This record gives sequence, structure tokens and C-alpha cells, in this order.
Amino acid sequence: MTRKTSVVVVDDSALVRSLLSEIINRQRDMVCVGAASDPLVAREMIRELNPDVITLDVEMPRMDGLEFLSRLMRLRPMPVVMVSTLTEQGAEVTLRALELGAVDFVAKPRIGVTSGLNELAGDIVEKIRIAASAKVGRHVSGSPSSTSAAPPEAPVISAPLPRLSTEKVICIGASTGGTEAIREVLTPMPADAPAIVITQHMPPGFTTSFAARLNSLCRIRVAEARHGERILPGHAYLAPGGHHLRIDRSGSNYVAVVEDTEPVNRHRPSVEVLFRSAARVLGPNALGVMLTGMGADGAQAMREMKDAGSYNYVQDEASCVVFGMPRMAIQHGAAHEVLPLSQIASAVLNRLASAPAGVRHRI
Repeated sequence: MTRKTSVVVVDDSALVRSLLSEIINRQRDMVCVGAASDPLVAREMIRELNPDVITLDVEMPRMDGLEFLSRLMRLRPMPVVMVSTLTEQGAEVTLRALELGAVDFVAKPRIGVTSGLNELAGDIVEKIRIAASAKVGRHVSGSPSSTSAAPPEAPVISAPLPRLSTEKVICIGASTGGTEAIREVLTPMPADAPAIVITQHMPPGFTTSFAARLNSLCRIRVAEARHGERILPGHAYLAPGGHHLRIDRSGSNYVAVVEDTEPVNRHRPSVEVLFRSAARVLGPNALGVMLTGMGADGAQAMREMKDAGSYNYVQDEASCVVFGMPRMAIQHGAAHEVLPLSQIASAVLNRLASAPAGVRHRI
């Protein structure tokens, strides 16, 4: 008989604990082995039951959820799925939780909790399954209250950077584990870096805070993409939650197209949409980057980018939280280089430093 994934639910709401336990226990491949009302009770349950995954509320009595997560990831790292509220403050706290080592999060509604969680049941159990197979390491991050820091020094590269090729556009796709992976790629980028366009699987209400957090850490300007705006060097454009982002051309300029058309590969935003537009519009002016994530979203389109002349980087298995999307990109023959996350920014900058002037499109 196949072993079931064991889950401990930690939430101060008896209703939420009951609902999450019921949702988990309906699945053939998982079981809720315990439900704790606060982190101190949860700590004892974890010691006794040794669960595979924890779902963790943020706002709880006796110990803040972030403080508990921070201690857990330092002392006994394990996969954690955060349960957050759909508020601006909830989004900021969730991003700090991901920074501390949480694998993923579920955004619970503030009202209509019963119907809302039941509607999210499929999403909840999928995230638990992904978390159960995720690579979780010991975290020694600073205080969870730290939300910004000075931009780090740019990485050492093997060639000087007298002028980066501003005709190029860097296209990044990511999912589970991607918030921290994207941060690691963006923070070394110099202020005159080529434009960067990003699709990270994330629901509405969270990408605004994510973009603001990145903006506070980077030399380049980072913001949610706005429909019709020109894509410029020194800027990074993040697909807004619940909307696709693709690139189009207006005369000699590249522009952002933001739309709420149907999900692609079950995702909106979808990496496939962004990468396919890069293949069509950018061609050899694109550099593709596929980071950690579950599934195959963007893999086929990244191969299309390669066929159109893009140079592509894929994160390696050892540094991925989940080696799904990178694995599929490799299997599709889309990768020129497969690198540890820590080497991707340097590799991109080295290539840009040695690149000839970009290909200009004539209309």
C-alpha cells in the first residue's frame, strides 16, 4: 500500500482547522495526522508525529506564525504551506514567509471561509503534494520583520561591462520557489541592465507587494507591468496576478500587453504566453531564464525561443525547490546552459557584456 503524505494543520480558527483537515482527509494520498491551535501545540505535535508537510496560519496567539516558521526552518526544516489572508498586509507577510523558507501559500478569503476554502480545495491539496516533494534546506535568514536591504554588490564577471546591449530583453519564468529565485537573479543586475520581463505563478493581490519588495532590493526599477507601456532598459516588468503578460511591438519599440484571457496550462499568468511572445517578437534579442517550479508551463515555448535565436538558461536540479518546469525545458531541448541559481545572473551579465549590438526590427 502506498504511504500517504502526513500533514499537520496549524491555525487558531477551529473552523479552518476542521475544513482543512476534512479537505486533506478526502484525498487518497494524504492524511491529516494532527491539528494545532497555536505554534506551541504544533511544536509538540511535530516532535511526536514527524509530519511530511505543515500548513501554517500567519496570525496566531502565543507566537507569531513568522517567528515560528523562522525557528522551525533553522532547527527542523520541513515543507510548509502558508495560509494567508487576501489583504495587502497578508501579501507582505506571505512574501516574508517565502523568504524564510515556506514552499508555497494558499490565500484564504476573509469572509465566506467555508465556501471559499472548499472552492480552493483542489489548489490546497496540489500545493501540499508539491510541498511534500520539495527540496527544503536549513534557513538562517534574518529577522522576519526585515523587509528591505541595500542592494548587494554585482557579481564578479569575467568581462568588463563598458556598455550592456540594451537591445536585449531578459525573459524569466518561475513558479514554486520562484519568489526567492527571482530575487537572486535580479538583485545583481546593474542599473543599466536590459529590460527584464517576468512571469511568476501568483494570484491577484500578491504581485503588487512582490514587485514593491523586489524594487526595494534592486538597482533596476521593478513594477507590475501595465498594459501598453514601453519596455525599457533598467526596468523589470512583473506579470500582474491573474493576468497574462506578453511582449508586442509598436513601431521600433517593445511594449507590454497585459490581458485576462483564458488560462494557459491551467495558469494565468502563464510562462508559455510570455515565452511564446518572446519567440515571435524578440527572436535573437531574447535571453530566456527558466527557474524553479512545478509542471511544464513554458517548456515548449522556451524551445520556440531557442529555435528563434534566443539564448536560454535553466536552473539546475540541485538548486531548485521543485525541478519540474526546468526539467521539462531541458527535455524539450530548450536549454543552452543548465546552471545553479547562484551562477545564472553572472552568466547572463557575461553574455550581455560580450554581445554584439542587438538585432533591430524594421517595420
